[in-house]
Amino acid sequence: MDEDRVAEFHRLHRAGCFVMPNPWDVGTARLLEGLGFTALATTSAGLAWSLGLPDAQVTRDQTLEHLRQIAGAVSVPVNADFKDGYAVDPAGVAANVKLAAATGIAGLSIEDSSGDETHPLFDFELAVERVAAARQAIDESGTRIVLTGRSEGFVCGRPDIDETIRRLRAYADVGADCLYAPRIDNLEHVSAIVAAVSPKPVNLLINSPFTTVAEAAQLGVRRISVGGTLARTAWDGVLSAAREIAEQGTFSRFERLPDVEAVFGD
Repeated sequence: MDEDRVAEFHRLHRAGCFVMPNPWDVGTARLLEGLGFTALATTSAGLAWSLGLPDAQVTRDQTLEHLRQIAGAVSVPVNADFKDGYAVDPAGVAANVKLAAATGIAGLSIEDSSGDETHPLFDFELAVERVAAARQAIDESGTRIVLTGRSEGFVCGRPDIDETIRRLRAYADVGADCLYAPRIDNLEHVSAIVAAVSPKPVNLLINSPFTTVAEAAQLGVRRISVGGTLARTAWDGVLSAAREIAEQGTFSRFERLPDVEAVFGD
């Protein structure tokens, strides 16, 4: 089944535009599959919050177990938010990518964020070498999972579209199957990225209502994800209801709630 899902994930990237929402546990994964989405993606932030942790504190092994759980719970392709590969050096990235490729996922992303506030992006040459190492690891694994190269400048305070495009082109040149620059909500920038890396497909993060699926498709976007935003909407509901109880002693948000049992019933 893993081979079939990988083949299907590649097929989805060849034409059209598909939405790949981000569950954070088995329940939300099964819910989203049941709604008809053709692929899913994990969210490192959503996982972290479910564990009571900030995003940066989830370990590689926790992530690998999460990937096994999500991929094992659904029949559609699952793409892994694999952060920076849980290593700095290319050899470490390669070793960890091989571990991730064995979890049943159909794809994964490697980002160029360093976690260093003073130097938030890996140097260009190192960033490219890390994506190349991930490519080689996937090839050696024989899994053919889809490799997404991510450039994080707009996430970590370096919103330079020219540098972002330079990095994405380089990641495409060393074997990334899909390119992704999260937190870009300027549609001219989106169009520029699509044109720059064509014919490779582009993933667009939509974490606010700045565009629609139809508009993104017209721009040439092939894949849409929402990151941790679905998880944040769930947390918004819980926080609002719990704060009302704690501060006012009332329960007004306990009305018109969904029948969750019916979602997972026979």
